Amino acid sequence: MQLKPLFTGILLCLLAISAQAQYNPLHIPDTISGTTFNLNMRDTFVQFRTGNQTITAGINGTFWGPTLIFNQGDSVHMNVHNYLNDTTTLHWHGMHLPAVMDGGPHQTIPTGTVWQPYWKVTNNAATFWYHPHLHMKTEMQLLQGLGGFIIVRDPVEAALALPRTYGVDDIPLALTSRSFDVNNAFTNTSPYGDYMLVNGTMSPQVSLPKQFVRLRLLNVELERGYNFGFSDNRTFWVIGNDGGLLDAPVPLTRTKLLPGERVEILVNLGADAVGSSIDLKAFNSGQPFGFPGSEPGTSGPFGSLLNNVDFNILHINVAAATTGAITTLPTTLVSNTYWTAADATVTRTMNVTQGTPGPGGLPFSLDNTPFVLGTINKTVNLNAIEKWTLTNNNVFGHSFHIHDIEFKIISRSTGPVNSYESGWKDTYYIGVNETVSFVAKFTDYADALHPFMYHCHIAPHEDGGMMGQFVVVDKTSVAQTEIEPGDYTIYPNPANTRLYVTLSDPAMQVYYITITNSIGRTMYMLPRPQLAGGIDISRFAPGNYFMQLTDEATKKVLTKKFVKE
Repeated sequence: MQLKPLFTGILLCLLAISAQAQYNPLHIPDTISGTTFNLNMRDTFVQFRTGNQTITAGINGTFWGPTLIFNQGDSVHMNVHNYLNDTTTLHWHGMHLPAVMDGGPHQTIPTGTVWQPYWKVTNNAATFWYHPHLHMKTEMQLLQGLGGFIIVRDPVEAALALPRTYGVDDIPLALTSRSFDVNNAFTNTSPYGDYMLVNGTMSPQVSLPKQFVRLRLLNVELERGYNFGFSDNRTFWVIGNDGGLLDAPVPLTRTKLLPGERVEILVNLGADAVGSSIDLKAFNSGQPFGFPGSEPGTSGPFGSLLNNVDFNILHINVAAATTGAITTLPTTLVSNTYWTAADATVTRTMNVTQGTPGPGGLPFSLDNTPFVLGTINKTVNLNAIEKWTLTNNNVFGHSFHIHDIEFKIISRSTGPVNSYESGWKDTYYIGVNETVSFVAKFTDYADALHPFMYHCHIAPHEDGGMMGQFVVVDKTSVAQTEIEPGDYTIYPNPANTRLYVTLSDPAMQVYYITITNSIGRTMYMLPRPQLAGGIDISRFAPGNYFMQLTDEATKKVLTKKFVKE
């Protein structure tokens, strides 16, 4: 027997096993599809490291939530159950929908409450997400792990030769990082974590087939930006960003991704040997001043072991190709038509203001106006096309997000608009000493009561007041100031499983229904409820309850008592 070749073979096997042992299998979130989605928000625990479990929060799980699959044109109904020990909200980031369904700071969901928003999906095929948006607690609830992907599909995207087998050649990647104390609890003494997490997995690896694969990248960091690429500097192709597909794939070796932003890329593994591997990396060393995570310190209020260094995001092992593999890159994707500056009838300007670094420093704001929940900062006319310009002559970069609409970036003061962000966007990065302009049309939904938000998507900045709100109003509607609120009856009363509502005037519309128990605890929150099928009260304990119905025309609240048998 030749011992040297045998020993060499054993050594190589041990090295391979050792290399594999340093990684954990990437968690691929479960999917929910259809038109009714049940989401349960709970306080949970996860064993991230040796020792104590880490207190987390999850949606239908322990950290991060399921991926919701929507089809364009469907009306989707959400049953959001808050089993957390705290009030929360759930915002559908990037979705075009009525303000009362948006899940911003105004649509709070108390503990033990069910919130039931619904809307018709009109967005193009793209990657969106959902997350809490409770004022002054967004950072903490994101830190605990609340959030999840939304994938919208449409016929145009479905007709293209693109990878779309979820979890095989179409992979969602939620990028973030966390730090731990000696008891393995999450800490936020710095907004930058020390250890990378992808879909809640530390040191993740995944096997991907030897063909074109599609990665849906989402930055869910509290603050850090990413400048990502691959360890061998290979070219990849951006096919879509926040709001949908680009007109054609854009070849790159690096691209930035800031909190709240999404990007879809194709990477070709067809020339890689089965069994080989590459790494998706963050090339974050040497970033410009003000780029989130470029700070040099490893400790202190803005310190992190990942600051100003290059680090691995995901280890990719190349596996055999699948049946029906996508092996060629499409030359064109979709044909987008964008609004231009010439289309805009209203121009708005804002400035990043205040903000000083370090403990005790001033929080950032917009136009020196910190967020106040009851203050409407801007009023937009329904169907208006507007140009918004934000200037940042401040000490730090920001990630600007606006609710409800997708926009087209038309200019950057620092140079041409990047080709990879040439499509529809809802979030963008603005660097230090930069001005960015976009154009958008505010269609479909007017509501003078519930506003939409615009804000920095860096969670500590958002919680600190770098946020404003706007209402969309329909100037063509007839004033309703002199109308008296309608009335309604509820039956049967007492009721057992379902409760029905009859409106006194067939033309009357219901804006909101809230049901509370006898001690004032909120049980149901039903925005613009669809009443024909009744309200399911089967989960209620026997006793007395109160229905608070808000009339659409007058916004007056009418209260009725009922008994659950």
